[in-house]
Amino acid sequence: MCRCGYHGDPTRECRCTGAQIQQYLGKISGPLLDRIDLHIEVPAVPYQELRAREGGVSSAEMRGRVLAARAAQHGRGYVNAGIPPGRIRDICPLDAAGERTLEMAVRRMGLSARAHDRILKVARTIADLGGSGEIQGKHVAEAVQYRSLDRNYWT
Repeated sequence: MCRCGYHGDPTRECRCTGAQIQQYLGKISGPLLDRIDLHIEVPAVPYQELRAREGGVSSAEMRGRVLAARAAQHGRGYVNAGIPPGRIRDICPLDAAGERTLEMAVRRMGLSARAHDRILKVARTIADLGGSGEIQGKHVAEAVQYRSLDRNYWT
């Protein structure tokens, strides 16, 4: 993310300095970022991939997974985004690897309490999509990856 829009683009060169990139990212306040669950970069897709007939998961299969995840959420009484702060620990239990992964992410990235809770909710959704009752380390790790703007590697 930068003024020219080419930072991290494999096909075009970014001409912004590290200071310019930091200044650009600094325009987004921390409290605002805390309220955004997913921070991801979406690179341009090469033409050959756009035209390829090979597909990943079909829309019908993904729809089925989403409906099953939503049913699990409704069974718990809350959609994951609406879990009240006082119920997060009950609804988002972590296995030992999940605890270690989340603790390391919070320490290394200096995450706020709000970001911690958002990661738990996203990890809960990832686990639901995978049909898992307990949030595992891999679910937490994936959720942390979606918090790219919390990382300090932009310079």
